[in-house]
Amino acid sequence: MLKPDLIQNLEHTSHFLFIPTNEEEVNQLIELLDEITDLVRDDETHPLANFMEVLGLLIETYENKHIPEPNSDPIGTLKHFMEEHDLNQRDLPELGHQGVVSEILSGKRDLNVRQIKLLSERFKVPASVFI
Repeated sequence: MLKPDLIQNLEHTSHFLFIPTNEEEVNQLIELLDEITDLVRDDETHPLANFMEVLGLLIETYENKHIPEPNSDPIGTLKHFMEEHDLNQRDLPELGHQGVVSEILSGKRDLNVRQIKLLSERFKVPASVFI
């Protein structure tokens, strides 16, 4: 049988421990996880370490279900970012003149190392997403 003080603690915890169903709820869990991570750091024996892991799993489960995997091809990834940021070919001067951009987007030309580096900086993602 559960003790009354344990039940009270579980009731209080249930406000923070739930399966997120939308972006607002997952953002609440992410904020809580950030705060707990600041407290726990690398201390696996910290009393909140397991709670931190559970929050991470809840967030990961939501993201796996609701956030699509990134495109596996560099051009598809670039097109995704262009659409997400409402960009057209002229908005990508880091790739070169418009003819070069057109060839890249049509698959006639691959991105080079310089272009990949500039795109990763612009969109604040690892360069590997464009490889």
